[in-house]
Order: sequence, then structure tokens, then C-alpha cells
Amino acid sequence: MADRIVLNTISYHGHGAIENIVPELQKRGYKKAFVTSDADLIKFGVTKKVTDLLDAVGFAYSVYSDIKPNPTIENVQNGVKAFQEAKADCIIAIGGGSSMDTAKAIGIIIENPEFADVRSLEGVAPTKKHAVFTIAVPTTAGTAAEVTINYVITDVEKKRKFVCVDTNDIPEIAVVDPDMMATMPKSLTAATGMDALTHAIEGYITRGAGPISDMFHLEAIRLIAKSLRAAVENDPDGREGMALGQYIAGMGFSNVGLGIVHSMAHGLSALYDTPHGVACAILLPVGLAYNKPVAGKRYRAIGKAMDVAGIDRMTDEEAADATIAAVKKLSADVGIPANLHGILKEKDIQFLSESAYADACRPGNPRDTSVEEIAELYKSQM
Repeated sequence: MADRIVLNTISYHGHGAIENIVPELQKRGYKKAFVTSDADLIKFGVTKKVTDLLDAVGFAYSVYSDIKPNPTIENVQNGVKAFQEAKADCIIAIGGGSSMDTAKAIGIIIENPEFADVRSLEGVAPTKKHAVFTIAVPTTAGTAAEVTINYVITDVEKKRKFVCVDTNDIPEIAVVDPDMMATMPKSLTAATGMDALTHAIEGYITRGAGPISDMFHLEAIRLIAKSLRAAVENDPDGREGMALGQYIAGMGFSNVGLGIVHSMAHGLSALYDTPHGVACAILLPVGLAYNKPVAGKRYRAIGKAMDVAGIDRMTDEEAADATIAAVKKLSADVGIPANLHGILKEKDIQFLSESAYADACRPGNPRDTSVEEIAELYKSQM
């Protein structure tokens, strides 16, 4: 079976990359941008770094900021209406996964109105047209939504998140500028960074992994393990390493899938508003321990990428355990809680386990699982 790799048509990387946004819009003849960005980014002047560039040349735009940290069906519906009222012809998504996921859903529905029922986009939706032309500008180093064919929407009514997978949603252009990430607080830097590490590690051991994705994931693990601690301290080199590492992780997992760590984390965010990266960070060692019987031989390469001392002299079992320990240490070093104590409620475990099993990420897990086994994993973290 042939492997499929889907990436942005163009991506810009490095300090000052945002200077390419206006020229890319102008040379294509676009006239008005629909800027999606959350209220905090607007409040703290991050969005302004891009809108100032639009203002400087008189490029028309409308800003949409009705976006929650875990974007909802209503956020998307309101965004579709706002896009239509603005009479925009392109999108600039500025922010973390929330802004970019909202933009993806809006862009898909505008071009594929038969999917106006947002729930109809769950899974692999058979859309026919590519989303509205989009330039994605990440302000966090974690989700890699700017380069993935995935987006996640929260169904408030049903208290669940659902994953949408669609090659038509990938932004044509990604602008990955570490200067856009410099204002991230320590806690957000840590959480999104651990989300990126989870993408890389889960992507490396997922059922769909292949030679190209392995190359992406191992380099992403190396960069993230090297850079995250420094990025949390707002070191410029750390920021730049994380900006690149999280993007490379997205190049991989978007094309091969993830596993139960993400499927379990989605429910925690939907039910408790737990930051997605925090949920992933807590559950990553749990997932690695669970998957060790079938994927443990792959952990040595992960450990080597994380610069685990002496790993070449270890047995497979020792190397796997040392790798899990290195993941736990990195998580602890950047201030992530060790377990779900104070987050998870026992009465919700059955619902969460059923939701995780039904999640689109679960089939990629290297080890077959069940609702009952997922429930035990949740219970182990209380």
C-alpha cells in the first residue's frame, strides 16, 4: 500500500517570517482577509503584529474572535456567518490550535455548504472543494494545526470533542515565526510543547508509521527535547527550536495518525476544560507503558533522540523504561502535574472511556484496546 504525505504548498520559517503574509495575498489577487484570532491574543497585541502589516498597505480585513480555548460548534457556526457578512475572500488564522481549527472548519463549510451541520464533518468527511485560501500563523509551539489535515471541535451538548480529518482543510501557507510565540506564558509554553512531544512520540509508534513519518518524528523529538526547557524560560533559541520541532511533528502525525493518549486527552478537555497539552503530558507516560508490550522496541530510538545517557548499552526493556522516565522528567521539569488528581472524577470514567474508544485517534494506537482497559488507565491516574 502506498504512503500518502500531505503538506502545505508553501511554508515560511524563522524570525520575521510574517513579513511574507501580505505579498502572498497580494500576488494572488485577494482583496479582504477574515482574521481569526482569540480575544487574549488581540488584548495582548499579538494579533496586531499581523494586522499592522495589513494596515500598512491598506489591505482590508475583518477580525473574528468568538473562539473558545476548545472551539465549539457554535463558534464555527457564528464564524461562518461572520465570514459571509464580511464578504471576505481569504482567511488568516492567528493563534494556537483553537484559532486555526475554527478557521479550518469555517473555510471548509464556506466552500462546501452541504456540510453546514458541523457535526457532519466528524471523521473523514467527503468534502469536494478545498477550504477558503488560508494562511496559518501559529502563536504556540505545539498543535502544528498549520500543517495538519486535522481539526478538533467541541460538541458542548454531547460533552465531547470530535476529530475531523480532511485533506481539503490544510492551510495553503504556514508562517511559523518564533517572534509570534515570544509572549506565551510559561504554563502555555510547557503545555503546548508537551503536546508537540506527544504528537511526535505517538506518531512514531502509531500503526500507520512509515519511513518518511519516522524521519519527521525522530527529528521533532530531538528538537523538542533539546529546546522545550529553554523555551519555557523564553530563551530565543529555545523558542526557535520549538517552533520548528512542533511543525516537523505535524508533518508526520498528520499523515499517519496518533493513538490513545490523544483519544483520552480529548475527553478531559471537553468535559473539564483541561488544557489539551496538559492532558497529553500527563497521559503520555501512561500510554507508553501500556503500549510497551507491542511497541517497546521502538522506544530506544525515541530515547536516543531525547539524549538518554547510555541507552545503546541497555536491553530493550531497560531502554524502554529509560525512555519513559525521560518523558516523565521533561514533563516535570516544565511544571506539568504528575497525574490527574483534582481533575478526573470517578463518576465520569465510564463516559470518558467510551468517548476515548470512539475517538478518531484510537484506531491508530499500536496496541488493541477496549473501553474497559482505557477505564483502568484513567483510574491509574486518579
